[in-house]
Amino acid sequence: MALRQIEIFIPSKGEFRVQDALKDLPLLGLWQERYSKDFIQIKILLEAENSEFVLDRLEQKISLVEGYRIILLPVEATLPKPEPPKEEAPEEKEPVPEEKSNNKTVRISREELYSDVEETINQTRLFIVLALLSAVVAAIGILQNNVAVIIGAMVIAPLLGPNVALSLATTLGDIDLAKRALKANIKGILTVLSFTAMIGFMFKIDPTIPELMARTKVTLGDIILALAAGSAAALSLTTGVQSALIGVMVAVALLPPLVAFGLLLGQGEWILSTGALLLVLTNAICINFSGVVTFLVQGIRPRKYADADRAKKATTIALILWTFLLMLLVVLIVLSQKGLTIPL
Repeated sequence: MALRQIEIFIPSKGEFRVQDALKDLPLLGLWQERYSKDFIQIKILLEAENSEFVLDRLEQKISLVEGYRIILLPVEATLPKPEPPKEEAPEEKEPVPEEKSNNKTVRISREELYSDVEETINQTRLFIVLALLSAVVAAIGILQNNVAVIIGAMVIAPLLGPNVALSLATTLGDIDLAKRALKANIKGILTVLSFTAMIGFMFKIDPTIPELMARTKVTLGDIILALAAGSAAALSLTTGVQSALIGVMVAVALLPPLVAFGLLLGQGEWILSTGALLLVLTNAICINFSGVVTFLVQGIRPRKYADADRAKKATTIALILWTFLLMLLVVLIVLSQKGLTIPL
């Protein structure tokens, strides 16, 4: 089982608040010592899926104490192996507190998830460099009709973080995070698009290359792929399994069609580039749509009740908008498959 350690530094006068907050919680271990004359340090060992509820309870109980600090740390291993908390007999159990989390899924805490996502959109220089390198490799792979090279480009493409961040921001109603996620996404898209459009303008490109033509046609299978990619991305982060394969899966849906769009746009192939653009839009909408749905199913909610209404409104508006756009794209896909002109 995944473990976490919570460290609490708090003035001595707030000790009783911590003890009250931790009462009857499913902890695997608890240690306390005096950190200095006026401060105490409390360490808690617990399962990762219980960390959000414990953090919320602590924040609720000790928020009025000045000078406290709560730190959440991952635990790689501990000896001896901790035993799961023992369940009390039904007749001895106290009533469940009203504020107890309704999350029944196994996932990391909201704070840990937020920190992981935020880190991926704050590394601006690295993000731009990786986006440019992935565009270079993907363009070479497409022009050489080399699938292995295209896969290599998707391994280094940094497209997972900003898209998951946007889904999380929508779920939490976090406007600041949404702005930064959109900014990172736009930077990545413009980097890839500007470079590939320049390549398409400078060099003669054969639009019949199979790997290029494959990115100019949208099918319902592409929608399923993008929905699965978005859901896998959100699920991998909420469960703490940040697999590179999930990033590749997101890049599969976004990078090749974006590179194809840039190459064809620079070449002046307007009709074919329209098909590639449609594929980019379809994938982006599906990834964010399924990401939000997955976060909701995983029980990701704002900590403060005051933020719940804003988050609910933001999520509802986003889901309605993306559903409408997705239905519109499906209509366009059906029209294109029947040989009709796509009205873009």
